[in-house]
Amino acid sequence: MVELARTDSDNPDFTELVTLLDADLHVRDGDDHSFFAQFNKLTNIRHAVVAYLDSLAVGCGAIKQYTPDTAEVKRMFVLPEFRGQGIAGQVLQELERWAAELHFKKLILETGKAQPEAIRLYTKSGFTVIPNYGQYQNIESSVCMQKALNQERML
Repeated sequence: MVELARTDSDNPDFTELVTLLDADLHVRDGDDHSFFAQFNKLTNIRHAVVAYLDSLAVGCGAIKQYTPDTAEVKRMFVLPEFRGQGIAGQVLQELERWAAELHFKKLILETGKAQPEAIRLYTKSGFTVIPNYGQYQNIESSVCMQKALNQERML
C-alpha cells in the first residue's frame, strides 16, 4: 500500500527523487533542458508530497504559490519501475487536497509535449489545457494546464 507523506524541499527522499526527475527531463528535453531547469529550483518549496511503498520513496510532487489564489504543481515524478500503478495520481490528489486546505482556488502546471504520460495523467485528473503562462508563453514544447479546486469536495 502506498503511504503519502507531506514534507518540504529539505526532505532527502524528495531531493533524491527530484535529482532522478531532472536526469530524466535532461534526456527528454535535450538542448531545451537548461531553459526549463531554471524554473525548477527546490528553494522555498514548502509543500511537497513523497509516496512510499514498503518504506521506499517511489514518487513525489509539490505545489508552490503562483498567485494568492493559485498554486503551481511542480516536480511530479515516479520511479520508472513503479509507473502504471496509480502512484502519480495519488500524489496529485494529495497535492490537490493540500492546496484546497491552503485555500487555493486553482492549480496550474506546465509539462512538456515530450511527456505524453504526464499529459494523460493531468487530463484524466480533470486538468484542461490553457494558453501558456509566464515564462512558458512562447515555448512551443510546453503544455500548460489548470484545474479549479472545489474546497468542499477536497476537504
